[in-house]
Amino acid sequence: MVHTLNKQEVSVDAGEDTKPKKFIMWLFVVSSTIMFGGFTSYYIVFSASKGKGHGLVLPNLFIYSTLVLLASSVCLFLAFKALKKGSITRQRLLLWATFALGLGFGYLQIEAWSTLVNTGAFFTNNNAAISMIYVVSGFHLLHIIGGLCFVLFALVGTYKEMSFEKRKYRMEIASIFWHFIDILWIYLYVFLLLNS
Repeated sequence: MVHTLNKQEVSVDAGEDTKPKKFIMWLFVVSSTIMFGGFTSYYIVFSASKGKGHGLVLPNLFIYSTLVLLASSVCLFLAFKALKKGSITRQRLLLWATFALGLGFGYLQIEAWSTLVNTGAFFTNNNAAISMIYVVSGFHLLHIIGGLCFVLFALVGTYKEMSFEKRKYRMEIASIFWHFIDILWIYLYVFLLLNS
């Protein structure tokens, strides 16, 4: 039996204003953007002063993890569409797929670090540009963990009896953060490729 949600039958929680919470999420997105902008600015300044980039061939696992992250964003987008159509079962399935792909991304990132270490590119070395690969990808992985918590928050909502507005709010928060970390990773990966 397919679980569906009829928007007309669900009461709206008028007492709970979600705008301030969404605003806080957007502030976090902006502050994270500034932080990663600082990391990449440091990288550019260091590279310019030393006349070199990190000098590495980035592991192919970074490409695979990028594709996995893109697939997770597509799943989350489709989950939101499923919610709007009232198909909670489909939303739940797509959120599980998003969560699993997010875990897959994390696994591939750790494997990419292992590949870097096996080639002799350690976190502590005489080229700070190499260290920055670990710093930016490590901080991004922390954001992925946070994003997985938001996806889980939305996923748990599909198992509870709650209003459409509450479900929608949980999806909006997860979507804002998850799509942000997706775009952020693409920027970081392209940046590292261009500065090798």
